[in-house]
Amino acid sequence: MSSEPDEPLSLEWPEIVMKIRARTPARLIVGRAGAAYRTGTQLELRAAHANARDAVRAELDLDKQLGAAFVKQWGLFEVCTRANSKDEFLLQPPMGRTFSEASGSDVSKRCSPGNDLQIAVGDGLSVAAVSAQVPRLLPLLYEGAKARGWTVGQTFVIRHCRVGILNEIGEMLAPTIAILLIGERPGLATAESLSAYLAYRPLRAHTDANRNLISNIHDRGIKPDAAASRILNLAAQMMKAKASGSQLRLREELPAL
Repeated sequence: MSSEPDEPLSLEWPEIVMKIRARTPARLIVGRAGAAYRTGTQLELRAAHANARDAVRAELDLDKQLGAAFVKQWGLFEVCTRANSKDEFLLQPPMGRTFSEASGSDVSKRCSPGNDLQIAVGDGLSVAAVSAQVPRLLPLLYEGAKARGWTVGQTFVIRHCRVGILNEIGEMLAPTIAILLIGERPGLATAESLSAYLAYRPLRAHTDANRNLISNIHDRGIKPDAAASRILNLAAQMMKAKASGSQLRLREELPAL
């Protein structure tokens, strides 16, 4: 088989193909050299894979990832789950769904109960996502909540965090809506994608069926301003319906493609 490259990628594609390529970070119609990817594509894939691995393995450092000024401005403090190390967090997911004894006590002392919203930030599977998205998203959520007349509890950051920690937050602080901003599992399109999980009055017995999710919050997905609007609108629907997850008949108007 010839190793000569295919037709140049500057070839004019049908309009529908161009629209699809413009709307997704996926590597579509990248061309080939013989039976293989082009060298540039191979290098991009290897770099993306390395970024994904780094995002998963990185340890949370508030001042480094969020900036000392931002941490001070929002009074952020760090707590930890029962996972004592990154390896334990990755290999034993249940350990990331409950607070350590000391952290649970700290949250109870420093956060007021019974607020309309309680926002927490979790490192999850991408510290890079927390670093890239939270400094832009968190102020928008506070501003939007204030405009709606909602009370918001003190935000805190959770090391070695899994989504199920929402149930612990609900049991301890009894907010109307608990929101967890957490780093998504990174892929080869981006390692900086954040998810927002929401639950109405979460309890320890609740499961994924009791939660709602807005994912792909990043510059090539849902941008922070749009994400903030969607999160707050979803929270409002939960409050009105007094339900979340599969019990919520979600009505969300999305922008036209």
